[in-house]
Amino acid sequence: MIRRLFRRPPADIDPGTWRQVRRDVPWVAALDEERDARLRALAARFLHEKAITPVGDLALDDAARASLAALCCLPLLEFGAEGLHGWSQLLVYPDAFRVDRSHVDAAGVMHEWEDDLAGEAWEHGPLVLSWADVAADLETPREGFCVAVHEMVHKLDALDGLLDGTPPLPRAWQREWARDFQQAYDAFVERVDRGLHTPIDPYAAEAPEEFFAVCSEYHFSDPALLARELPPVAAHLRRLYGPSPFAHG
Repeated sequence: MIRRLFRRPPADIDPGTWRQVRRDVPWVAALDEERDARLRALAARFLHEKAITPVGDLALDDAARASLAALCCLPLLEFGAEGLHGWSQLLVYPDAFRVDRSHVDAAGVMHEWEDDLAGEAWEHGPLVLSWADVAADLETPREGFCVAVHEMVHKLDALDGLLDGTPPLPRAWQREWARDFQQAYDAFVERVDRGLHTPIDPYAAEAPEEFFAVCSEYHFSDPALLARELPPVAAHLRRLYGPSPFAHG
């Protein structure tokens, strides 16, 4: 006799807790009923599968944990729970955290420095966020920034084994995406290198994967600006993520 093992579905998020998430997270409050239910289910799965670990003396109540899960799952509203694969822990620092960096240049010289970060996504490890920066995003949700989305997009990007600014897509769409994003990225980098003003955060010029992540932040926080500045990129992101919660004002 063959015995089948069924996974128990994750427990639903308490209705009172989810009401608090809707009060605290403007992106969630702006969702229609169907997408709200979809996000709630994704966030419940996130809470079931991921260990959310506060660092230091930071304390996170149930509403804060559910808010973090909801923010991280925003890019998965259309992609689905497959976007949660490959990692198991969310580390949350009270504030920006410092990391040591090193780089060997073309001449073989080692350069070392320190970075203060609001978030980081390890390709084969945890996702890391600053709670202070998450809270700042919640206070000003329409200014082009959402660090939780940014780092979650890196996790989505890495699902195909390569962090290159292209998530796993059907082959035909992947070719279109690669063509349009490369053209937009090259033009954006040229503009930044010439010292010209860019309404999009110039950090997007750092690398193709950062361009993808930064543009994704604008999809969720200022979709009108993204559509005006980078129309082909905005179209691909609408297809990947569905309409921005802020698409209508």
